[in-house]
Amino acid sequence: LRATAESLSGPTQLKPVGGDITLALTVIRDACHQAITEINADKEGKDPDSLAAKQHARGAIEEVHDTAGALLAGNEFDVVWLDPGEGRSPSLKLAPLSVAGLLRDALFSKSPVVMTSATLTVGGGFDSLVASLGLTGERVTTMDVGSPFDHARQGILYVAKDLPAPGRDGVAMEALDELAELIEAAGGRTLALFSSWRGVDRAAEYLRVRLDSGRFPLLVQKKGDSVGSLVQRFADDHPSTLLGTVSLWQGVDVPGESCIQVVIDRIPLPRPDDPLLSARQRAIDEAGGSGFRSISVPKAGLLLAQGAGRLIRGASDRGVVSILDSRLATAGYGRALRASLPPFWYTTDRATVLTSLTRL
Repeated sequence: LRATAESLSGPTQLKPVGGDITLALTVIRDACHQAITEINADKEGKDPDSLAAKQHARGAIEEVHDTAGALLAGNEFDVVWLDPGEGRSPSLKLAPLSVAGLLRDALFSKSPVVMTSATLTVGGGFDSLVASLGLTGERVTTMDVGSPFDHARQGILYVAKDLPAPGRDGVAMEALDELAELIEAAGGRTLALFSSWRGVDRAAEYLRVRLDSGRFPLLVQKKGDSVGSLVQRFADDHPSTLLGTVSLWQGVDVPGESCIQVVIDRIPLPRPDDPLLSARQRAIDEAGGSGFRSISVPKAGLLLAQGAGRLIRGASDRGVVSILDSRLATAGYGRALRASLPPFWYTTDRATVLTSLTRL
């Protein structure tokens, strides 16, 4: 795996897997088979501790055996990729191209199923979810019960329409300038969500220079940080601004005056080098559909809804969700993504938003 990973810049689909890795998997599978045979043949040691240890060992070896066998038996309906590890050991991974058939046969055909979540709809409907679960054409009842909050009165959705569309170089300087103005208008009290660690670091470096640290304390998430304690510090220190990614997009609950603004740096579209999602998009494209609209847009809509959901946590909360990605206002898929968000009052007028934040 290390030899194969040396030339890779990131997670890469292996199609085909390759002779060296196939040979290694075969050796591992056969060695595990031999070990299981010897464990089963060992009749000595009848005490409970010995039997338990033997059973534990056999279970662990069987898991390795089955994994190696699954990787060797992969077909066109499986995706196999190698993750170089970025400082960790490389790993070989396998996932089905689609889970629809498995869920339909093993779960939905066996008994009635109820699925519930705050973020099941994309673009205002259940079509994407239903299709991804293989339930198209089946007897499905969907229901959206709405929200207990009056989002149109409690919040504003602001899209920075005049900013340049985000590129691969990270957060643009124009976006950082706007982020700083939004934080100043809000008096801090901002949760800023980024789609990458590089975005967090770049924003933190800029804001430490641009903002008065005495008036606008800055909390920056680092890899390995305890999210709970970081969020608690943000909630306790009203003028603070929290910058983060990944784990802060969902599950953060800071009601009240500590968080009157959520800023999202860009539409969280999947990375184009994601092997599994790329393979799923390609399969839809080859079948005559649009992989981008069927895979990337729904996934981005789900993450946007989860991120925007950090703002209104109670009936008395007020605030702004500011998205620094002009594509949400200008791109053809922007309307579907906006429909995935809570029904905030929508504007692209920066002056209106700055005035509203200052008033809050």
